[in-house]
Amino acid sequence: MTDSVATPAPPHPLLAATGVRKVYRTGSVEVTALRGLDLTVERGELVGVMGPSGSGKTTLLNCLSGLDDIDGGLVEVDGRDLFAMSDAERTEHRARTMGFVFQAFNLIPVFSAAENVELPLLLVGTAPREARARAVEMLGRVGLGHRVGHRPSELSGGEQQRVTIARALVARPAVVWADEPTGNLDSAMADQVMDLLRTLNRDEGQTIVLVTHDEAIGRRLPRLVRMRDGRLVADTARAAAVG
Repeated sequence: MTDSVATPAPPHPLLAATGVRKVYRTGSVEVTALRGLDLTVERGELVGVMGPSGSGKTTLLNCLSGLDDIDGGLVEVDGRDLFAMSDAERTEHRARTMGFVFQAFNLIPVFSAAENVELPLLLVGTAPREARARAVEMLGRVGLGHRVGHRPSELSGGEQQRVTIARALVARPAVVWADEPTGNLDSAMADQVMDLLRTLNRDEGQTIVLVTHDEAIGRRLPRLVRMRDGRLVADTARAAAVG
């Protein structure tokens, strides 16, 4: 009789959302923004989310990251039920495992680029010297090693968005959420930012979920999901991104 060898369980996906519902209430009026939505994102994926205005794209990002509460369903990030946590636990989990890039740069005007980037590390207790070293290193990786001491007003729009990307990545998050990251940029700067995000995904395996309204950007992404009326209506994976 031979000893049986247990088959190891397959690794869980980085993100697993099941039956997610979100309802906004104003007085007696209810608007259902997400309608029983299912989505799985594996480690190392770059996933785009597209859809018309009001389709629920930003709501989806906010609910999957725990910025907004949900009204039903399950969201697991890195194997943990996001909404089984207390508010404090969820805030700490988000700070340690997630990065955010928004259309508005949300940089602190009186801080230098390095000071803006190191802030997430300081908030989770990283020693100041280590935080500064990692911030400078990350700015170098996004092509801003020569701009570490500059304030946001001294940077172009594309450079400011690179600072926000460095800030999102400096804590080495499991996933980066990007909501219209090129929305405030001209086409040339938008291309530079998208090239940077694709490089970080391809070369470093950074998981990124990106909301965009731009069809040209959507065509360049390896996986694209489309939303309408709070539901996913298409999920297209490409063997290789275009462009």
